[in-house]
Amino acid sequence: MSSPSKRRDMDVMKLMMSDYVVETINDGINEFNVEFHGPKESLYEGGLWKIRVELPDAYPYKSPSIGFMNKIYHPNVDELSGSVCLDVINQSWSPMFDLLNVFEVFLPQLLLYPNPSDPLNGDAASLMMKDPKQYEQKVKEYCERYAKKTDATREDSDEELSDDDVCDDQSASSDEDDDVAGHADP
Repeated sequence: MSSPSKRRDMDVMKLMMSDYVVETINDGINEFNVEFHGPKESLYEGGLWKIRVELPDAYPYKSPSIGFMNKIYHPNVDELSGSVCLDVINQSWSPMFDLLNVFEVFLPQLLLYPNPSDPLNGDAASLMMKDPKQYEQKVKEYCERYAKKTDATREDSDEELSDDDVCDDQSASSDEDDDVAGHADP
């Protein structure tokens, strides 16, 4: 590719032409939402999440910001902000990866193989290690309650995700983060 902008355009188009529902924000190509289905044979199977993607100007040399807009119970996803703790996105991103990798490989692997030793959601990590049956029940409860078509397609705030919401940042989330993640209890 001759420039990051051409690569960004190509990657977004590949994602749009795939089986994913992609909804651009403010008619731009740098911010969009993607409907993501829980992987088959996982606790998240049958769930549908809206994933917010923000591409930095330096994409693909700098990783995209990825966050769940509707709630998910997972050790490596912050329950309030939806931020994802995923090394391949946060620390070891490479321009060899593209957006399809994020949705076809990285996020499914995150849901299939949670890492409770590097949590963003300490409660989920603790429950997963101490009481796996109760953890499974809580994951399924969240899927039933927050990960249906209506949850993934409702209008949410266009507030930006914070670049500071990565694995090592476990500061308290603000009310603005609640709006970003689309978390309003019914």
